[in-house]
Amino acid sequence: MTPLYYIVSVVLVGFHSLFSQVLPADGGAAWVLSIIGLTLVIRAALIPLFVKQIKSSRNMQMLQPKVRELQKKYGHDRERLAQETMNLYKDAGTNPFASCLPILVQMPIFLSLFRMLDQASRNGEGRGVLSDELARQFGNAELAGVVPISETFWANATGGGSWAVIVVAIVLVLAMTGTTFLTQRQLMAKNMPADALTGPYAQQQKMLLYVLPVVFGISGVAFPIGVLIYWTVSNLWTMGQQFYVIRNNPAPGTPAEKAKQERDEAKAARKRARRGEPEPVVEVAPVEETSPKPPARQQPKRQTRSQRKKR
Repeated sequence: MTPLYYIVSVVLVGFHSLFSQVLPADGGAAWVLSIIGLTLVIRAALIPLFVKQIKSSRNMQMLQPKVRELQKKYGHDRERLAQETMNLYKDAGTNPFASCLPILVQMPIFLSLFRMLDQASRNGEGRGVLSDELARQFGNAELAGVVPISETFWANATGGGSWAVIVVAIVLVLAMTGTTFLTQRQLMAKNMPADALTGPYAQQQKMLLYVLPVVFGISGVAFPIGVLIYWTVSNLWTMGQQFYVIRNNPAPGTPAEKAKQERDEAKAARKRARRGEPEPVVEVAPVEETSPKPPARQQPKRQTRSQRKKR
């Protein structure tokens, strides 16, 4: 954890030095803004991994029809099915585990911030470039002068602590779980084609849709306020970043792609209207007119000789 302590503390102390120019150095506002600045720096550094995650997720969606064909063909042989499925992913240049990279990379940073805040509040002990004096300020900082950022919901709820801490922690835990749910739901509702909503990959996405918010909600009651702020801001970044990608670069055959086409057509129509240009005429192939067929000639009825004589 030592390298991570240095990475986190350098960014954290740097932002604290910046905000201390206009805010009290030992106040909670400067440290909360420093945590938010740390979050933004970490998430900006993870943009390449996020792009890789989006591409991998899109490729997984596009491969679902072929995966179902393999299931029909090798459904009786699970080992052969797994082998052929991995070969399919390899040929397509995608990795089913790439979608987990951003969260896996964030977890050590998350834990290092948790440990730094915990040690600062308990022992006044710094880590990395965070000195002991700054660590004591960090551990004793209070949001709005009322809510210590080192306190947790669980400690205050079970020990009869501050109601302000309990309320703020509940709001942050709900925000953390809600943004996690909405981010996953946004991906499934707008950027997945209809044929990708069935199969094992879709079942995995649906499971994550409900499991991840529950996990974060249960574990969030033991996180300090400062760590909850970090994770909530990180989720808001993820939701906004994903919204931008889905809106501007949707997967083929998805509702997001249809919405983008409609926006592009409306934008083009507004440009033509400003320039005074007429609407483009859609040429329709002419339908060949066929002249009506003459009525079929009726053959006269056969008559006997006596009838012909009478006529």
